[in-house]
Amino acid sequence: MNPTRLFILGALSKRGPMHGHQLRRDARLDRAELWSQVKPGSLYGALHRLEAEGLIRPLRTERDGALPARTVYEITPEGDRELKALRDEALSDVGIRPDPFDLALAVSGDLPPELLRGYLLDRIAALRAHASRFDHERDRRWPDQSPTDDLIVEHATMRVHTEIAWHEKVLATVERLAGTAHRETGDTPRPEATSTD
Repeated sequence: MNPTRLFILGALSKRGPMHGHQLRRDARLDRAELWSQVKPGSLYGALHRLEAEGLIRPLRTERDGALPARTVYEITPEGDRELKALRDEALSDVGIRPDPFDLALAVSGDLPPELLRGYLLDRIAALRAHASRFDHERDRRWPDQSPTDDLIVEHATMRVHTEIAWHEKVLATVERLAGTAHRETGDTPRPEATSTD
């Protein structure tokens, strides 16, 4: 499921015809990058792909003063069908994706404890920065914010706080995790051979 396609088609269906700059502004106002994988900079390329697929069509071109001309798009009937399919897929799919960090942790038994601790502390600091941003956004309303928007921000906030708690649990076990590569494989450092001359 492509979240950028879902965002564009959903916005055009809900708010009516728009040009790329309006979609980008709406993505920033809705803070889509906080709670989805939609990046405002990716919207223009996606608009051209959706047009090529017949899911949206140009309605008119607008020019405001000295600004460049902007193409206003509307959703097509085929785009409306695609929107419903994408929405159904997203609502049905339980998207708990594996975190590459888990795999890296599984093969990190040879790392010195202080190095692993450093990685964890850096990750916890980054997660706390995310949590702080979510907490700030939750206290700041944006235009047309709905109860659904409140729930979405709360969901993102709860997820990041859970990540912080798990990382802190791993941090508390760093000493036990260190050197597990040797224990798990049965390899133990061998003393150097001594000469019997």
